[in-house]
Amino acid sequence: MALPQAKLTATEDRLARLSMPEAPGWSALPRAAALARVETMGLPGRRDEYWRFTNPADLVAADPVPSTHHARQKTQVFDQMDRVRLVFVDGVFDAAASDDPALAGVEITRLAEAQEQDIHWAADLYGTLEAQGHEPVERPLAALNTAYATDGVLIRATGKAEKPVNLVYFHESETSDAILHHVIKVESGADLTVLENGPAAARFNKVMEVDVADGGAFHHVRAQGRDHDRRAVTHIFARLGAESLFKSFTMTVNGALTRNECIIDMTGDNGVAHVAGACLGDGDFLHDDTVFITHDAENCESRQVFKKVLKNGATGVFQGKILVQPGAQKTDGYQISQSLLLDDDSQFLAKPELEIYADDVACSHGSTSGAIDETALFYLRSRGVPKSEAVDLMVLSFLAEAIEEIESAEIREEIVERLSRWLSRHRG
Repeated sequence: MALPQAKLTATEDRLARLSMPEAPGWSALPRAAALARVETMGLPGRRDEYWRFTNPADLVAADPVPSTHHARQKTQVFDQMDRVRLVFVDGVFDAAASDDPALAGVEITRLAEAQEQDIHWAADLYGTLEAQGHEPVERPLAALNTAYATDGVLIRATGKAEKPVNLVYFHESETSDAILHHVIKVESGADLTVLENGPAAARFNKVMEVDVADGGAFHHVRAQGRDHDRRAVTHIFARLGAESLFKSFTMTVNGALTRNECIIDMTGDNGVAHVAGACLGDGDFLHDDTVFITHDAENCESRQVFKKVLKNGATGVFQGKILVQPGAQKTDGYQISQSLLLDDDSQFLAKPELEIYADDVACSHGSTSGAIDETALFYLRSRGVPKSEAVDLMVLSFLAEAIEEIESAEIREEIVERLSRWLSRHRG
């Protein structure tokens, strides 16, 4: 079927600004296949079902909207942790600012270097999970990433990693347009933690493909903040084996347009997948969480926990789906999306979905929007707590269920501290 003219023009204009990296090795074929998917699907438009709440115009435009960059802070989130830092500046790897990857105790190579080889373990994964993730919902910006990604990290864990791997993103050019693609393979019985933080570029497109083998564990914590002009789309494609564990949490503050997609395929029995997010938005802010979890094995557990606090006209979006395939008996699926609206100008748009083809399951979903509980606020104020501090306490209490999804107590405490500071700066 031919693309509508508007979508065809937008796609051609965007592709005309991009150059596919020279890839004489194993990445050439998946890049070409991804480009073919983009040309067939076309880039997303507002008329697409899964983009009707979020206008993708800035994400698909030929050129990024200029964005003010921020000087590097002396202290950043996760600085108190013993981890291995891998730094990217506007999508370009900065070896001088990075730690020695070998300190993590896992195999780490850069996509830009590994793709020049004829053989690499990532050849079986690069673009594979992304390609599978288009059924039943097309994700053309992810295919665009696979085709044109300039760099990224390829991580293979064969045992328990000695330290977390921290991907740090810096933004220095007002017109940077970064496309990064990470591939992560957690072998049977291995355990890996990946942290992400920092403003990445004026416009950022990132894909992370995660393959967790039987008995493996993958933990992911991401902090998105500081860059008020952020326009970003991120994707996580994950495949889980038997008795495997996947946990991902994202803290988001600030940003003009952020779309985080997470697509998980549970293929082995007794797997566990948790995806959570805590979001604070003020003013010119649109934040979209789109999640799709497929249960295709028995006795698996999934949780989607998303909380958004919005004020001064900010917009929050949640689109979450649990698909239970035939034969995926004893599935335990839980989904909750809630917003706390601190004024009458903000809005929360939600589309929760369940699609179930097995009869022995326990699946639930719920979505609510509300204002501050005036009775609870009065109780705190009657005991001497100033109104602004009382509101902050209630906001943190509201976000607590999502933050509790972080397994590390150390990281949980830092996330709460960061959110508390943001609330203090945005009082009134």
